[in-house]
Amino acid sequence: MTPATTLSATRCILGEGALWHPERGSFFWFDILGHRLYEHDGVHQRVWQFDRAVSAAGWVTRDRLLIASARDLFVFDLTTGSEAHVCDLEADIPATRSNDGRADPQGGFWIGTMGYKLEQDAGAIYRWYRGELRRLYAPITIPNAICFSPNGQFSYFTDTPTRMIRRVALDAHGWPEGEPEDWLDLNPEGLNPDGAVTDDAGNFWNAQWNASRVACYGHDGRFLTSLPLPTPQITCPAFGGPDLSRLMVTSAAEGRPDEDGAAGNTFVFDLDIKGRAEPRVVI
Repeated sequence: MTPATTLSATRCILGEGALWHPERGSFFWFDILGHRLYEHDGVHQRVWQFDRAVSAAGWVTRDRLLIASARDLFVFDLTTGSEAHVCDLEADIPATRSNDGRADPQGGFWIGTMGYKLEQDAGAIYRWYRGELRRLYAPITIPNAICFSPNGQFSYFTDTPTRMIRRVALDAHGWPEGEPEDWLDLNPEGLNPDGAVTDDAGNFWNAQWNASRVACYGHDGRFLTSLPLPTPQITCPAFGGPDLSRLMVTSAAEGRPDEDGAAGNTFVFDLDIKGRAEPRVVI
């Protein structure tokens, strides 16, 4: 493993939604409060501006993403810049926006919502799958850490203020079976779980807000290692690169002093382990 390097020095207010597109060979991420989507292929960076908060995506084809916004899910064409509405997402609740989300191995897409002002219990976690948007868990204050075991048997998620990562079994179509269980309690360390992803072996990599790190935990929730970063507000990791051994990590500049020049930047680690390719969202 090498120390973190800066993939992008763009200062995001609230960087989030890290995603590696396996067909394009590039990283994507969002600045939620800046209403922007970024793409970086290792050399060049592109940006798209939206009229509302956007936070997470799954890839549909080489040139199309399913994107979650403050009011809807839509398919975005990266070539033309056009949007195709898929379904409303709390469009009737102006106080909330989308937050963390990720595609599941069955081709569905999970997305959380929350209040702009972090209002307690204002949000929820939803799953979109083959034409249906179903609310799974509510109330939620700050939905995060949505990711899946490589075999699609489990989903992980958290409500950040609880500092508890939860796990739930999934059926063959990716819908939850039974009640979620408490899987990893971060309260003893006072850690705030943000976005997360699993690697090819099923280990759980979690960005930890105000801790300047991404931490890795094994199948049993045992701490394995952590990766230090030069700014505290770490938000979301994603594996990528030609052999999926690069870990991209987003961060947030919101509330940070100007002296923290790394705040809101996007970083990469070169690791000696591999992630897994993000699954395609089935539209």
